[in-house]
Amino acid sequence: MLRSMYSGVSGMKGFQTKLDVIGNNISNVNTIGYKKSTINFQDLLSQNLSGSGVNSMQVGLGSMTSAINVIHNPGSFMTTGVGSDVAINGDGFFVVQDPTVPANSTADRYLTRAGNFVVNAQGNLVTSQGYNVIGRREPATNPAIYEPIKIDSNTYESFSINLLGEVVGKDANGTETIIASIAIAQPDNPAGLNKSGGSLYELTSKADSQTLTQMIGTATTNNVEVGSGMLEMSNVDLTEEFTEMIIAQRGFQANSRTITTSDEILQEVVNLKR
Repeated sequence: MLRSMYSGVSGMKGFQTKLDVIGNNISNVNTIGYKKSTINFQDLLSQNLSGSGVNSMQVGLGSMTSAINVIHNPGSFMTTGVGSDVAINGDGFFVVQDPTVPANSTADRYLTRAGNFVVNAQGNLVTSQGYNVIGRREPATNPAIYEPIKIDSNTYESFSINLLGEVVGKDANGTETIIASIAIAQPDNPAGLNKSGGSLYELTSKADSQTLTQMIGTATTNNVEVGSGMLEMSNVDLTEEFTEMIIAQRGFQANSRTITTSDEILQEVVNLKR
């Protein structure tokens, strides 16, 4: 009887975690570049009651969470008409860096699919949180050097970003010059990235055996396109999330019923004394 009670508790805990995951997905349904999470369960250790029969007699002891995975399927594109808004058509992430880090450093770099970039007062292409967007300066005297993209307002009156991820500046005479190519990184296992908040991901050894410096490239080298004037929206499907919410709710109720039924049986045992 007590086994069934503890099994019900473990089930309720699991479905509570499932509701936490669903709630986070729904709260980010309009977050640019957000990737939804899913949860999977597995059974706990089973207790052996007897091994004398043809088959072993075992009773399970409940369930537990086995994995919470981030699904990196692409979200739908939304046209904004803003030239500094970009989206990756294909696999990969933009590379951004903490603005407090020196420009020649490779520390504190993160990955993101959120391409709502702006140009700050210093002429740097940055995210909405102020992180510098990393790119390769063109013409590239050293293709391995990637640094924050800077657009000199004294030299260029305007700029645009083409399908190759190239930032093209236009001067007063209408002459166009390629300033830099936006950096793109493609880890082998995107689900192994750690979420760092602010739509940023941190590279881990679970995502790729290489360092970020080793895997960084451009849209051309990584065979993707960069769409200008558009943003990638969240890949959360509300229909799917509400369906999963119903399943989690019913699962939670069913496990709570296991606990109350076990309690009623225990009460009957106590009443035997009377």
